[in-house]
Amino acid sequence: MMKNCSGILFVILSAVGLLAAQPSLAAGDAAAGKNKIQVCVACHGQDGNSPAPMYPKLAGLGEKYLLKQMQDIKSGERNVPQMTGMLTNLSEQDLADIAAHYDSQNRTLAGAVEEDLTLGEQVYRGGNMETGVSACLGCHSPTGVGNDPAGYPALGGQFADYIASQLRAFRTGAHDPENPEARTNDGDATVMRGVAANMNNREIDAVANYIAGLHAREQ
Repeated sequence: MMKNCSGILFVILSAVGLLAAQPSLAAGDAAAGKNKIQVCVACHGQDGNSPAPMYPKLAGLGEKYLLKQMQDIKSGERNVPQMTGMLTNLSEQDLADIAAHYDSQNRTLAGAVEEDLTLGEQVYRGGNMETGVSACLGCHSPTGVGNDPAGYPALGGQFADYIASQLRAFRTGAHDPENPEARTNDGDATVMRGVAANMNNREIDAVANYIAGLHAREQ
């Protein structure tokens, strides 16, 4: 019990650190954003429900999170080769409007498979205190709706392959931050790198599968 409480406390303290470090963000206009998503539609869809697992579903992901990711990709802080140059000509207001549009959309459910579903639920809800892996629900909620004011994305219903790829990227970022496949834009608190650092491949695939079956929003 004490170990589990320690893991939850780590998540709470990390959240406080991230909130303190967040810059002020422009207010987005979802209606305006609908007319600014031409560069996004081919991969992410008009309504933010990507047709392919290699591209994340943006619908209902969280306005604050979406804006930060686009800012990081535009500045180069987050390396996404497929998006090289695509945001260059967009202003901060454009990015905010696009984030607001996609967050206002309803996400379709990717769905989970039965394989390792029990392990996935165990990791998502309780982590693995033996290896120092914190539970996911502290930031992303028990139902996967996230925490938009804190900038934590709604993961429920996301493609399992995409979730798994990002966890592996964060794990690489924890151990080899200079690796071009590393993801390190989780801030100074390194919340996601801290979570992923000690996850094995089976845990990553299992929790990604479990997340794919969570209802992030009422459909």
